[in-house]
Amino acid sequence: MLDPPDLAAPVLVAALDGWIDAAGAATAAAAHLAADGRPIVSFDGDSLFDYRSRRPVLDIRDGQLHELNWPELAIRHTRFGGRDVLVLWGPEPDFRWHELARELAQACARLDVAEWISLGAIPAAVPHTRPVPIMGTASRPGLLPDDVQQGPAGLLRVPSAALSVLEMEVTTSGVPAVGFYAQVPHYVGGPFASATIALLQHVERRVGLTVPLGSLADDAITQRSQLDAVVAQDEDIGTYVHRLEETFAGSERVPSGDELASEIERYLRQVQPGAEGSGPRGPVDPRPGPDRPGPDEPPPVGD
Repeated sequence: MLDPPDLAAPVLVAALDGWIDAAGAATAAAAHLAADGRPIVSFDGDSLFDYRSRRPVLDIRDGQLHELNWPELAIRHTRFGGRDVLVLWGPEPDFRWHELARELAQACARLDVAEWISLGAIPAAVPHTRPVPIMGTASRPGLLPDDVQQGPAGLLRVPSAALSVLEMEVTTSGVPAVGFYAQVPHYVGGPFASATIALLQHVERRVGLTVPLGSLADDAITQRSQLDAVVAQDEDIGTYVHRLEETFAGSERVPSGDELASEIERYLRQVQPGAEGSGPRGPVDPRPGPDRPGPDEPPPVGD
């Protein structure tokens, strides 16, 4: 642990890249929160990362090796309106999840963390033309606000993200936790600022602070225009998006466990093993197909 400042009941917001970060929406929200923060806890990258899959970025200037930027996982401290906010943000570790979880729980105890907030983004059969639905999780009943649906109901069995391992260890040590997970249209192949904004707004309401959005609002408008243009140019795509709109009209629907599992498995098949970031970056193609289920016919779980 570095030199931490005096903190008053800080909240810790956490987001890691990987499959639970569709369109990079969650890590973009965490990066936005931590933009002016300084590291107060750092973790040993040599112990956590496989540098063959997460290679450091090398800058070469005029033929001379100039600088290496290594994958980094750290807790940063910032303040919004006098409220202490800690942000755990970075790449999902490749190794030592158990050890990292224990160290993180100890750090939360030393920093007197009052609450943990996980941020994530999951692929879903939702249209880009509607407000981004947010699914909530909580370590015990009554933590989530009334306007956030906890779900899905019943059992959902999926490959775990490191973020969930860390959250469970921290909650076992006594820190209450909530999670906000944006449902990102499964046909979005790049950043989706609307989901990032939705996550930040839920953090604002949860913690009682105001986060300036900067360029995010303009990014969301630009991306919406680009997606609208794609839809307008193809009748099949337009019909598919219209079907999604009808299915999700008027509510922030929490998908069923089967729907979520189907979307997650489809998404994971698109992500090449060892790929960095949040998934495919190909062209937008909302049309249903073998790997693009329609809103009324989710594919079965498994291949």
